[in-house]
Amino acid sequence: MAEPMDAGRGESSGVAAVTRGWVLPMNRRHVRSPRLYGLGQLVAGLALCWQVFFGLVISDAGTRHWGPLTGGAMLVLGLMVMMVGQLTGGGREGSGTP
Repeated sequence: MAEPMDAGRGESSGVAAVTRGWVLPMNRRHVRSPRLYGLGQLVAGLALCWQVFFGLVISDAGTRHWGPLTGGAMLVLGLMVMMVGQLTGGGREGSGTP
């Protein structure tokens, strides 16, 4: 399982990408649609938090297994949205800083 701090970093950079179109410098070359990429980061961060919540907090045996399953599906969805943000998008020019 991922640590909550890792999810927090992804979500903060996702919020920056969605609201301002800003992407971390190491990813600027690869990302063509920063807002879509940021949305994928938010979904992936939410999925990691979801998995930690259901793994540590929920103790009901009938419900507990659905959390990681749903979180895994959300994580795959977030990664797919991030990949689409790298492949499609507007023409970014220069260093990628808006």
